[in-house]
Amino acid sequence: MTWDQQNPYQQNPYQQGYNGYDSGSYGQQQYAQQPYAGYSYTPVPDQTAPLPLVEPEPEADRRPKPPARDRYFDTLRAVALIRVVTYHTFGWAWCGMVFPSMGIMFGLAGTLMAKSLERPAPKVVKSRLRRLLPPFWFWGFFVVLAMLIHDWMPGWQIVYWIVPLGDPPGNAWGEQAWEILWYLRTYLWFVLLSPALLCIFRKAPIPVLLLSLAPILVLNFVWSGPDNRFGSALWDLSTYLFCWILGFAHRDGVLRRMKPGLVIVGSFAAVGYGGWYAFSHQADFGTYDLDENPLAQAFWSAGFVMLLMWAKAYFKIDFAWLTRYRKLDRTVTIFNARAVTIYLWHEIALVLAVPLIDQMWNVPAFEKWLPLDSQWFMFGVGWILIAVFVVACGWVEDVAAKKKPKLLP
Repeated sequence: MTWDQQNPYQQNPYQQGYNGYDSGSYGQQQYAQQPYAGYSYTPVPDQTAPLPLVEPEPEADRRPKPPARDRYFDTLRAVALIRVVTYHTFGWAWCGMVFPSMGIMFGLAGTLMAKSLERPAPKVVKSRLRRLLPPFWFWGFFVVLAMLIHDWMPGWQIVYWIVPLGDPPGNAWGEQAWEILWYLRTYLWFVLLSPALLCIFRKAPIPVLLLSLAPILVLNFVWSGPDNRFGSALWDLSTYLFCWILGFAHRDGVLRRMKPGLVIVGSFAAVGYGGWYAFSHQADFGTYDLDENPLAQAFWSAGFVMLLMWAKAYFKIDFAWLTRYRKLDRTVTIFNARAVTIYLWHEIALVLAVPLIDQMWNVPAFEKWLPLDSQWFMFGVGWILIAVFVVACGWVEDVAAKKKPKLLP
């Protein structure tokens, strides 16, 4: 008796095809009816049956993933470092107006600090100190040793070479190397004050942001502060306080919610006042260089950095396209991973470039074919030496960050 005879009203399940596929769509393959009554027949699966279908990967998942870091901010930091080296090579007074590097770097640092403070404040401060101080100690060892060899005898103030809460002491021989430490000192103070500053800012974001320009106005027009290390730190903190708080505003979305017209008008007003004050007080400072005029620097940087950060938030600029240019993207990565090394060692590189070029004059071919008397040539030699320091000394930043030391990140 066949299956049909046994079950006249039930269709043979094997006629549905194999493994759930419809027989009409699967090569019309069917299994033969059982030829003998009472004979139990177990069909053998076809070994040529297709594998289960795999759903195609969604189109969005195959697109290049955005970089883990914000390449817009990374690019700004890299350009800021290049501008610092350029200024210290050529001394062009207009550099600060074209690109106020220090204001930008403090603004970026403020943003990152606000992000980090989503974790417990003591851990964040400890992490920041750990990342900053070892590269500073490593660099400072060579600078201090060189000054000691050149007849420098420090007093108790040498403690500032351990924790630079004040300007570290030194002699005139090493001044070009250690005069840049005001930035590390100011950054260190901002890190220590950030938990309290961020708490105050979040209670009244816009009023606190506007009032952050008040300290520099007070120091400039009312009280100039004490004439000591504390006074110097107070001036620098007041000059860049707005930029640091601006970083908080960007991180918390305050800038994104502000009306575009208000931001643009306020930014141009700040830049205009800073520029007017710089040019109208050249007689007092001997130049219109913003680095010599704290009030002009504060307002120019405030307006400039506010535009950059507002544009980032409003237009959602991320520079993700940078990853398509591998060499450029790699350069930006190195600049950011070795930012402290580049900043600390660039002045020493420029100092060493001078005697190195002097020796080149003794080679007739170099004297004939190389522009040894050009500042641009010194600029190039300086960058070659900076690259050497990045390879030779940059690993300290990896150790400070508890990473495996690498010659290049």
